[in-house]
Amino acid sequence: MILGVALSGCSALAADRPTVVVTTNILGDVTRNLVGDQAEVIVLMESGADPHSFGISAQQAAKLENADLIIHNGAGLEEGVLHHVEAAAAEGVPILAAMDAFEPVKFTYDDDGEGKAADDPHFWTDPSRMVRAAEAIAEGIVRHVKGADAEAVHLNAARYVGEVKELESWMEDSFATIEPGKRKLITNHHVFGYLAQRFGFDVIGAVIPSGTTLASPSSSDLDELTAQIQTAGVVAIFADSSQPERLAKVLAEEAGQDIAVVPLFTESLGAAGSGAETYLGMMRSNTERITSALS
Repeated sequence: MILGVALSGCSALAADRPTVVVTTNILGDVTRNLVGDQAEVIVLMESGADPHSFGISAQQAAKLENADLIIHNGAGLEEGVLHHVEAAAAEGVPILAAMDAFEPVKFTYDDDGEGKAADDPHFWTDPSRMVRAAEAIAEGIVRHVKGADAEAVHLNAARYVGEVKELESWMEDSFATIEPGKRKLITNHHVFGYLAQRFGFDVIGAVIPSGTTLASPSSSDLDELTAQIQTAGVVAIFADSSQPERLAKVLAEEAGQDIAVVPLFTESLGAAGSGAETYLGMMRSNTERITSALS
């Protein structure tokens, strides 16, 4: 009987523990570093998933509605989950969009032959913007997570921000070994605008000329990009490690040049053992691969 009472008490404590629900696994890793043991962090997106297309179960939707705080990317990244986030917000759950912490980069795309501009959601490729997002998340935790120790969260944030700044400095040194004329990027879709702006790269184009993987390239899109590759002397196409590389390989063949197709962890953390299972690890892995391919 005493054991039963004890177990019941433990269950009650677990049920009373505050929860922070995070949509993407990249922000989930950052949030866990900031929260520490102040709350349970529930991450909706599995490693290797596509943030544009992943969906959630009814059980996960219920966790959103009962969260103390929901953290999402912003700029429409999580296209299959946003209506659940908005429903939770309508019920009074505090919502924090990481991209509200800084000025977004714009990217242009064609829609029915008309050029349009939109906010680029892939901010995490710029560590300086991740610093601002992390600081905003820490403040959101202190403000909205009941019982959170503000001093502990701020100490965690100071430590983690320091690690991200060290990463940024290391990336800058690594990219400095690439000749300026070789700092040209082509990816599966527009994902490195922030990295290009921060570290001085030129984004030649994308196989899918959009900010989302849910779009599809036309034959004219591919023809135009092939011409750009030939003119710019591109030596590598970077494809997301979780996405099929078929289009990138076809494009490399069409260009008639010796072009490598290099897998990167662009929109999701890698699985355990990949070396990209954390935000810091993902960025280091990508930096090493980009530098090796373009040097």
